[in-house]
Amino acid sequence: MTITYQNNPTFTIDSVDLSAWTTAGSVNVVYETLDKTTYDNTSRLMTSGLGNHTATITLFMDYSAAATYATLKDLVGTAVTIVYQPAAGAQTATNPGFQLVDTYLGELPVLSMSLGELQSIDLEFVGGVYSALD
Repeated sequence: MTITYQNNPTFTIDSVDLSAWTTAGSVNVVYETLDKTTYDNTSRLMTSGLGNHTATITLFMDYSAAATYATLKDLVGTAVTIVYQPAAGAQTATNPGFQLVDTYLGELPVLSMSLGELQSIDLEFVGGVYSALD
C-alpha cells in the first residue's frame, strides 16, 4: 500500500501554475443520485445522473504582478480548467492529475486577512467535466 505524502503538490488554473501559493486542495467527484425503482422492485434502486463535481483550493493571496490576484481577478464568473496533482513531476498512475474542465469560479475573496497572519483564501469551483490524467 502506498500512501502519498503531500509535500509538493501542484495546482494550475488555465495552465497558470499557482503551486507556489497553494496550501491545500480537494477535488470531489460527485454524480447526482437518480431513483430508478419500478413497481417490480422490492428495494430502491439508484443510478448515476449528471456529474456535479467540485474543488476547493486554499492559497495565499498575493497582489504582485503574475501572482494570485493578477491571475484570478479576470476569471471570476467564468468557466476555467484546473488541474490538481498530488506531487510535482510527470503525471503517472501513481501521480495522476485531477482535472476539471469548464468548472465555474463564481467568487473571489479579494481580501481576507487578520493582523499577524498570512492572508489565505479559499477558491470554490463547481461543475465541469472530471478526468484523472495519468
